[in-house]
Amino acid sequence: MKLLEFYHILAAIIIFTIVGSFAFLIESKWNMLPVVFLFATLIIFISIFAKKLIASLLDTDVEHELWKVSRYGIKQHQKLSKEIPGGIIFPLIFTLFTLGYIKFSAFLTYEARALKRRAAKRFGYYSYAELTEWHNGVIGAAGILACFLIAIIAYFCPYDLEYLSKLAVYYAISNLIPISKLDGMQIFMGSRVLYTTLAVIALIFGTYAFVL
Repeated sequence: MKLLEFYHILAAIIIFTIVGSFAFLIESKWNMLPVVFLFATLIIFISIFAKKLIASLLDTDVEHELWKVSRYGIKQHQKLSKEIPGGIIFPLIFTLFTLGYIKFSAFLTYEARALKRRAAKRFGYYSYAELTEWHNGVIGAAGILACFLIAIIAYFCPYDLEYLSKLAVYYAISNLIPISKLDGMQIFMGSRVLYTTLAVIALIFGTYAFVL
């Protein structure tokens, strides 16, 4: 993991901690701050590890950075002159305006690149092997599925980890939104079937997290 990528991940963890603990802080439950920080760290690192693991199996490399936004419309010219850190601004806006009720948790995006050994396995050294959209979508799906797995384990854990379960669901659902460069868009472009399957699972998990 490169140092710059680590800094972006650390920033995402801090913002996730603010988003996840804001409602508690309003009620002066400061003891929840380190707990939410631990949960946020666990969710983000496991999600990233899952993506990097699948990427490694596909002979690719994955790097993460804070979600940046430049386009504000669907037309080509509807772009900002400079990118804004959407992975910081939008989660904080939702948190502030809803007093922590809506925990929008999309902070990071990823970019996968084929390694030289991928080309070597297929065509010989110094050959080029392009990463397909399907493989790129599978990498993103690994992170989402990892969050669902965290949610299940935390829910059935004998200890009180219900909030960890809910935070993992919030993180998965937020990143499944098919916009910009979020995981959801990359999965959607890779496979509509895969995206639909994950969306249905997210709907089931989301019903638990938001209603129950």
